[in-house]
Amino acid sequence: MTVTDQDPNAGWSPSADGRAEECDEEEMPLSLRLSIADTLTLGNATCGFMAVYFTTTGILIPHLTGSQETGMARHSAATAVILMLAAAIFDLFDGQVARKLRSSPMGAELDNLSDLISFGLAPAYFVLVYGMVADDAHQRVAALAAIVVLLAVVLRLARFSIVTVPNGTFQGMPSPFGALTVVSIVLLELPFVATLLAVLGTAWLMVSRVEYPKPRGKSAVAMLIWIVASMGMLVAWAVGAPAGELLLQAGCALQLVLGAVIPLFATARRVNNFRDNRREARAAQLQ
Repeated sequence: MTVTDQDPNAGWSPSADGRAEECDEEEMPLSLRLSIADTLTLGNATCGFMAVYFTTTGILIPHLTGSQETGMARHSAATAVILMLAAAIFDLFDGQVARKLRSSPMGAELDNLSDLISFGLAPAYFVLVYGMVADDAHQRVAALAAIVVLLAVVLRLARFSIVTVPNGTFQGMPSPFGALTVVSIVLLELPFVATLLAVLGTAWLMVSRVEYPKPRGKSAVAMLIWIVASMGMLVAWAVGAPAGELLLQAGCALQLVLGAVIPLFATARRVNNFRDNRREARAAQLQ
């Protein structure tokens, strides 16, 4: 019996290997290449992570170590919320840029993952830390509320990926708006029970079927102006401006009012469209 060694290069041809490498070079970069919209989306994720960082280093750690520097806590809280607002700006523009230019094959996945960090983890962590540092808060109950906020955003983002809704509307409160509403509730420093109920109500709105209009055109400009104005209010509060506390409370209260009132416009528009369709159907029957 004769044993012959197999040639390790048997069946190999330079042309075949070259074609394989060429295919790999053509296919791999397509899925890894980032577009301008993807870069904005990554800016969103970075802002969310840094919001968690400032919440930890400026609020939680000083509280655990017994530091009495309230100014530092105020600056860190303002910085964390400003970073969430910046994340909302990135989230507002990455979709606009993707529609105008192009998006990569992983653009939608990047958007969901970034939103989970900035508008799920960051506000939920903000609620958790609030439960640990506030005098009248209950830590374990606040932790449960934080989990509810996080899971609401997870469910909302998952549903957004698979559910088709009427053009120009969101089903449920958008996660950026929900995150800003949650932190506004915390910053208002209401009694613990009122804060808890408002946070849970916001989480419910995010997973509900209540319709919210998509920010496009003039509404997108209005939202951008509101975000920038909110940043200014937070800066005034952080630096201890004379009217800073009043501006912060007014801004947070207005955020809550907008969260409750905005879906009424979408509902009114849907009712008007329904009435118009019925009138057209009746006119068509009479002809």
